[in-house]
Amino acid sequence: MSPDPAVAETEEHKALRAAVAALGKRYGRDYATTVVREGAHPDALWAEAAKLGYLGVNLPEEYGGGGGGTAELAIVLEELGAAGCPLLMMIVSPAICGTVIARFGTDRQKAAWLPGLADGSLTMAFGITEPDAGSNSHRITTTARRDGEGNWLLTGRKVFVSGVDIADATLIVGRTEDARTGRLKPCLFIVPRDTPGFRRSQIDMELQAPEKQFELVLDDVRLPAEALVGDEDAGLLQLFAGLNPERVMTAAFALGMGRYALGRAVEYARERTVWKAPIGSHQAIAHPLAQAHIELELARLMTQKAARLYDEGDDLGAGEAANMAKYAAAEACVKAVDQAVHTLGGNGLTREYGLASLITAARVARIAPVSREMILNFVSHQSLGLPKSY
Repeated sequence: MSPDPAVAETEEHKALRAAVAALGKRYGRDYATTVVREGAHPDALWAEAAKLGYLGVNLPEEYGGGGGGTAELAIVLEELGAAGCPLLMMIVSPAICGTVIARFGTDRQKAAWLPGLADGSLTMAFGITEPDAGSNSHRITTTARRDGEGNWLLTGRKVFVSGVDIADATLIVGRTEDARTGRLKPCLFIVPRDTPGFRRSQIDMELQAPEKQFELVLDDVRLPAEALVGDEDAGLLQLFAGLNPERVMTAAFALGMGRYALGRAVEYARERTVWKAPIGSHQAIAHPLAQAHIELELARLMTQKAARLYDEGDDLGAGEAANMAKYAAAEACVKAVDQAVHTLGGNGLTREYGLASLITAARVARIAPVSREMILNFVSHQSLGLPKSY
């Protein structure tokens, strides 16, 4: 559907939204499905989006970025998704990794990575999920220890890591031992793709996407001291500096997908005539589509709020809003896709209309990077003050 930004958006945001929508329209769903079918990557779209300044719009100007924030990057991802050609690696590379390095990285790390992340010539994956930890980050077993020469030795496993095959490095969440308490604390390490002991194997997924999923094994991966991002004692703060933008961007990803599906359904409902009038004139068709539109718009408002709070430096407020935005957008997306397929009937399952593959893709937003049940746990405990259930 055509962009219809909320009234709260600035003129600059509206202009950005329109410009990215125009770019997305030139590529579209056919481009995305062709890339998947050929087992390729959306290199052409990635390169053009980078050249136009969209990939690095959230990164500091001094390192070649646009000087904007999560709000601008979310607009880019949403509009590309609404055109049917989202770039999933935007959630990982500029949003999570770029944000963490920009906020907490050393001057050397910023100089080494941010210009490339901004112009698209470098990409970085993000590894946090483990086979036995799931949503419980306290059970992360990937550990880092010093080798006596100032280097780090990183050992552990990660799963469902997107785009490791094309990423120049992966930002790995590990744990180090606190010398004072003996407890393990989270820390972030930059692991270049070809580092000895860093192995990957592709996970066979039903999901149709150009970005592949991988399991990682880190077997005494030796890293220099400067591979540690930021302060060893500020790991949790640094971790959530990346996780909150991830939730906002996942919401934007879901919004774009939902808008694309809804747009195809509305177009079909206007033209498809079975009896005397287009099927869109029947309330049984029109009302569910209208409801899907309302829910997508409401989710967008929460996404905008979450992005604004984060960009203003309100990490606590952004945490609550980002979880709510991700929840609302994922639910709205699943409903929009389901209703779109139902509106088209059998045509909704054909490759011609490009909706069937979204049935699986829409579920991703419900379960990653955090499940809706864990978000409900968070809101019931943190927002409502109810006793913790886990």
